[in-house]
Amino acid sequence: MSHPMFDLKGKTALITGGTHGLGMAMAMGLGEAGATLVVNGSSSDAKIQAAVEQYREAGHQAHGYRFDVTNEAEVEAAVDRIEAEVGAIDILVNNAGIIKRIPLLEMPLSEWEDVIRIDLTGVFVMSRPVVKRMITRGGGKVINICSMMSELGRDAVGAYAAAKGGLKMLTRNMATEWARHNVQVNGIGPGYFATSQTAPIRVDGHPFNDFIIQRTPAGKWGDPDDLKGAAIFLASAASDFVTGQIVYVDGGILATIGKPGNE
Repeated sequence: MSHPMFDLKGKTALITGGTHGLGMAMAMGLGEAGATLVVNGSSSDAKIQAAVEQYREAGHQAHGYRFDVTNEAEVEAAVDRIEAEVGAIDILVNNAGIIKRIPLLEMPLSEWEDVIRIDLTGVFVMSRPVVKRMITRGGGKVINICSMMSELGRDAVGAYAAAKGGLKMLTRNMATEWARHNVQVNGIGPGYFATSQTAPIRVDGHPFNDFIIQRTPAGKWGDPDDLKGAAIFLASAASDFVTGQIVYVDGGILATIGKPGNE
C-alpha cells in the first residue's frame, strides 16, 4: 500500500507537451499515483489522440487538448474548457519545449526567439491563468521542467541553455510570490535519458554515448521511468513545504567534475 501523502487520487494534472518522451513518462507516473491526466500538444489532433489512447490503455483517466502554450488567448480558453469539462487543475507540469542545436554566431534571431518564446515565455503564459484559479481554490502544484543546461553550458545549445537558466530563476520567483497562497512551484532537471531521440547516439563506440557513460557517476543513461518519483513527490502532499527547488535527476552528473575512478 502506498503512503497516503503520495496519493493523487481526485487530482487533475495538466502536462504540456505530454504526448511523448519524458513528458509522457512523468504523466504516466502521475496517473499511476491516481491523478486524472490532461495532456496538451500543439502539432496535431491525431498525435494527441494517440497519446490519450496510450494513457487509457495503461489504465489511466486521460484527456487531450490542442493549443499553443505561447498564445495567451488560446491558453486562457483551454484552461476554461479543461476546468469545465474535466475539473479543476490541481497540478501543472510545464514540459512543452524545443531545442535548436545551432552555434550562437550562426543562429538567426528568429530561431533564438522561437526557443526563448516556447521554453521560457510559454511557461509564464501557461502558468498565470492556472495559478490564478489555484489561488482562488486555496493551493496547487506547479512543476517546471528545467534541464542540466539550467546550470551548465555546452556547444550549440546557447538559446536552450539561456531559456532553461531563465526557467530556473522564473521557478524561484514564482515560488517566492505564490508560496503565501499555498502554491508550491518546483522544477525537475533531467539528465541524459534513453529515449527515441537519443537512440541513434546510444550505441557502443559512439563518441557521445561513451562520453555520457564516462561522465555520469551512475555509469549509464537514465530510464524515462526514473523521472516518475520526482514528479509524484513534487505533485503530492509530500512536498507541501518544498518550493523554489530544482530536483536534478541526472545520475550524479552535476555533483562531480568527473566520474569517480577516472582520475
